[in-house]
Amino acid sequence: MPAVPFEYHAPATLEEAIALLREHGDEAKPLAGGQSLVPLLTLRLARPAVLVDLNHLEELRAVRREGDALWIGALVRHRALERGEGALRACPLLQDAAALIGNVRVRALGTIGGSLAHADPAAELPAVVQALDGTVALRGPQGERQVPAGDFFVGALTTALGPAEVIVGVRLPVLGPGVGYAVEEFSRRAGDFAVVAAVAVVELRSPGEIARVRVALAGVGSTPRRLPGVEAALAGQRPDAETLRRAAGGAAGEVDPDGDAHASASYRRHLARVLTARALERAAAMAARRKTA
Repeated sequence: MPAVPFEYHAPATLEEAIALLREHGDEAKPLAGGQSLVPLLTLRLARPAVLVDLNHLEELRAVRREGDALWIGALVRHRALERGEGALRACPLLQDAAALIGNVRVRALGTIGGSLAHADPAAELPAVVQALDGTVALRGPQGERQVPAGDFFVGALTTALGPAEVIVGVRLPVLGPGVGYAVEEFSRRAGDFAVVAAVAVVELRSPGEIARVRVALAGVGSTPRRLPGVEAALAGQRPDAETLRRAAGGAAGEVDPDGDAHASASYRRHLARVLTARALERAAAMAARRKTA
């Protein structure tokens, strides 16, 4: 089924793109990698009168190290994340997560900004940005603003993006020595959206004591979910398997998933507990190796 007719624009500057989005309002959609939008157009689930193609905006492809942080432009492709190209090597958690996205064709075109803007509750990258306490940079007619990941995801396919705003990039912390990470997910087939995914970041104060834990889940609600109860339970504890699994048992009580054709709500809670434990164990083991290296 062909998409409904639309007017196409390929602006040469970000200011021009924002002006077009402002002019056409709700009738306009920005186009990045198109891996979410194009299928919606084809199925006529999205019917914009105007498409604003962002792919000529080279400034949105920048990747740079900023001290203890990493800036990633909105048009950086999943494939670049997966390969850890250039400065992206500073955030290897992105490599692990990007490798789970779709297939090689999807990763060759999909962008980090597109994934965050689409805000699918089962997507990996929104959960990674949540777990890392990342900040999403938005620019619109009123200028640029920085939105913490915890405030950016509002609901299923809904974000804090305002009228005529676009994501210009995301800023993530660079993990130092003594910090480990892991992504664990369950999907029906390789490349499918996760039924549930768990992202864990574990920081050790010493080889025998946890300083801080961050855990975010995908597929268990309308947005990526942090698990503050699990995180608090592990602060100051020993990073042994029994302690990690006991704390992970609380994951099921911190989520309120819906059942659907892929899994019941109870099975998603089960996966939340199991995958959180696995991710924590892997992250803690890596943190211990990096702490003593």
